Amino acid sequence: MRFTRFALVMILVLFLGSTAFAAATKSICIDCHKKVTPGVVKQHLEGKMSKKGVDCSSCHGSGHKKMDDANMAKMPTPETCAGCHKKQTDQFKAGKHNLAWIASSSMPMMGHQPKAVAGGDYKGCSSCHKIGVQPDAEKTGYRYGHAQCDSCHTRHSFKKSEAQDPRACQTCHMGFDHPQWEMWSTSKHGTIWQIEGKGSKRAPTCQTCHMNGGDHNVLTSWGFLALRLPEDDKDWMNDRVAILQALGVLDEKGTPTARLDLVKAGRVARLTKEEFQKERDKMIGICSQCHGKSYATAQLDAGDMVVKDVDKIMAEAIREVQGLYRDGVLKKPADWTFAPDLLQFYEAKSSVEQDLYVMFLEYRMRAFQGAFHMNPDYMHWYGWAPMKETLQKIKDEAGKLRAEKSSGKK
Repeated sequence: MRFTRFALVMILVLFLGSTAFAAATKSICIDCHKKVTPGVVKQHLEGKMSKKGVDCSSCHGSGHKKMDDANMAKMPTPETCAGCHKKQTDQFKAGKHNLAWIASSSMPMMGHQPKAVAGGDYKGCSSCHKIGVQPDAEKTGYRYGHAQCDSCHTRHSFKKSEAQDPRACQTCHMGFDHPQWEMWSTSKHGTIWQIEGKGSKRAPTCQTCHMNGGDHNVLTSWGFLALRLPEDDKDWMNDRVAILQALGVLDEKGTPTARLDLVKAGRVARLTKEEFQKERDKMIGICSQCHGKSYATAQLDAGDMVVKDVDKIMAEAIREVQGLYRDGVLKKPADWTFAPDLLQFYEAKSSVEQDLYVMFLEYRMRAFQGAFHMNPDYMHWYGWAPMKETLQKIKDEAGKLRAEKSSGKK
């Protein structure tokens, strides 16, 4: 009995001592930051992590002790989060968000942009793509943005409920080339969610379909660019070859280039039937929680046919521009490896190629994404219709350029 009491007393002393130490550690950071960054302190204290005993030093280390040595505070990485959230971190590392920085920084167009637009200042592309892991070589000079979990669980409360809300996705998944938020929120699914509110059990959200059960992998069958290999349909495969050539992934002879390695590294396309079908089957299972399996399958198959149909239009436009280069009407810029090059985006050197890039990155994206997000207006009037219109503009412009060349005009 005496030993038992002694043991209990010692445990209590150790517990109170560690609690007192934790409180003292907190006070070192919090007492100062209440004056310097009171909002940060308030957010941290209202969050679940602070209530579980997670201190500032748990994520930032204890190197920062004075007002003038803030650079001694460590910036968290996924490994920091993995100490408590290993399952979610492993899922994230195996998924698409982890590769977001690669997908952005590998674009040849990025090399032409000012640092504030494309780099680490978060005024442009990097503001969203910072969710991905940055290679060590690109971290030089960038203090923030090394694969931030707080892109969704924002600082410093890191609420799970926030990341579960579809509105958490809208900052990045909106706008010119991927308006998924606009598509979903104005679809019938999104409309039901907005009418019934956050407690709605009927309407699927972004997280229902893309993070089912809390899975942080967020991969899809078609990937960001709606490209897959191989393709059994020969005509469709020929159209896809034209698209891949315009992306510089295949050369003029159809041989893979070094850019294929970037496609693999960024996982922006599915390169085996098995990989595609694995993600498709997962989505059918999710849809079948509310719909019949045959209906869900038919809807997704119909989306595939939209991709096929817009690819035919896209390939026709690409071949028109390829012909201009082949016939010497357009000349390849000295610093380009491929021409036309869709990955140069708005750095294209002719108006006909400017139309081609918009056709690919805006209209084609809206057609296939609108189809899969169950938004017929986006699919048709924001995607399919301007695809047709722009194809005709490219043909007309190509005719004018040929006429000018034949007449000797410059």
